[in-house]
Amino acid sequence: MNAANEEAVQWSLYLVRTAQGSLYTGVTTDVPRRFLEHENADGKNKGAKALRGKGPLVLVFKIIVGNRSDALKLEYRVKQLSRTHKERLVSRCDNLEELKTWLQKK
Repeated sequence: MNAANEEAVQWSLYLVRTAQGSLYTGVTTDVPRRFLEHENADGKNKGAKALRGKGPLVLVFKIIVGNRSDALKLEYRVKQLSRTHKERLVSRCDNLEELKTWLQKK
């Protein structure tokens, strides 16, 4: 993939809730496809190992971030949050600017 194509791709941050209530954080260019992989809908085990056998899964949060670098940085920040803060993020943030502002306060 060349640099022009990489810039055109929109990366998203997402959170998935397991049946036990845990929150898994990830990034992807295609949230619906990645969620199906986590659910192992096609039987190919392409989803995260951390989610295997933890279903049913629920997609509880997704937001378009932009480029891959920004998505990975944001993913790291969210993974550092406590469970309580992640729950607040899921219930309160609905756009990227709000999320960035909220994370600066943490």
